[in-house]
Amino acid sequence: MQIDENRIEATSEVIAFYLPQFHPIPENDVWWGRGFTEWTNVARGRPRFPGHIQPRLPTDLGFYDLRVPETRAAQAALARAYGVTAFCYYHYWFNGRRLLERPFNEVLKTGEPDFPFLLCWANENWTRRWDGHDREVLLGQSYSVEDDRNHLRALAPAFADRRYFRMNGLPVFLVYRTELLPDAQRTADVWREEAYHLGLGDIILGRVESFASDIDPKSVGFDFAVEFAPRWSLLLQRQYGEGARAGLRRRGFLNDGYTTNSVYSYRDLVNAMIARPEAQYPLFRCACTSWDNSPRRKSNATIYQGATPELFRGWIERLIAARKPFQNTRPPIFVNAWNEWAEGAHLEPCSVFGHGFLQAIHDGVTAASSVTRSTR
Repeated sequence: MQIDENRIEATSEVIAFYLPQFHPIPENDVWWGRGFTEWTNVARGRPRFPGHIQPRLPTDLGFYDLRVPETRAAQAALARAYGVTAFCYYHYWFNGRRLLERPFNEVLKTGEPDFPFLLCWANENWTRRWDGHDREVLLGQSYSVEDDRNHLRALAPAFADRRYFRMNGLPVFLVYRTELLPDAQRTADVWREEAYHLGLGDIILGRVESFASDIDPKSVGFDFAVEFAPRWSLLLQRQYGEGARAGLRRRGFLNDGYTTNSVYSYRDLVNAMIARPEAQYPLFRCACTSWDNSPRRKSNATIYQGATPELFRGWIERLIAARKPFQNTRPPIFVNAWNEWAEGAHLEPCSVFGHGFLQAIHDGVTAASSVTRSTR
């Protein structure tokens, strides 16, 4: 397979994770009810304590359907206007079966929008995690050498697309949870071998530090790691302990279904993640606009309270300025996320902050770039 010589060579500062679950699919109709999309969760968000901002509703783009090309074009235009320079689409592959693939397939087929992208294999089992029942598996993963080869072959058209995000001319592919692979080194080796066989040349592989302990990605055959925000391993102090929550319940904010939420400080999260010791391996840093998965969960929600565009801007600026070279190139930073609305992590304009988080990207990148230029 020949790679388009007119490909876009990536110069991204900021890559945003992108959730495609904003259109109905037959599986979700069966599992959750006809017409289910992520908007179903978003619309049922309710405040659970004083100052808790729910629901968070979209403004500029509305309750969109990702099957509509005009929606995808509007997203890309908005991202480009504020300095988000690539989308990282979550990619769902289950031993040859795909879910939520239509939006990206249409992006690939039509060539529109003309906006850089890459893929991240969300390789967890598909569970009832959307409503908090993580242990009920709806569609499980099955790994094998044959599947690794078939998977890379299925990815090849995307890797060959001129818009695909590259570093040093090589396509970049992420895996959300390498620790779930029975032999990550074997998978990486098979993928590289198959990529050469197809004429793609080498590929660059990244592992997302989502739930697993931090390890040198080279120890499992990968080239770099992507920090995930929030960083779940951080031990942060809850803002509302049992005594405080009992008082909130008496005031009507936490009823019988909402007694086990964990509420943390977003400011503390920002400070703790910025202060992370420098990794002894290639690590691409990440920031989140917020985190609040209460729309998905009737109980046991995790909420980072107090997020503002100003705090987010400072986080972006610090991460941009602190980047370390990777293979003689300037690595991007990642943002969680472009449109994780039911987890409270979205750059898209909302009814509370408007374009505030997008403006924070623009201002943070601009400020960090100015500092970098002044120190050369």
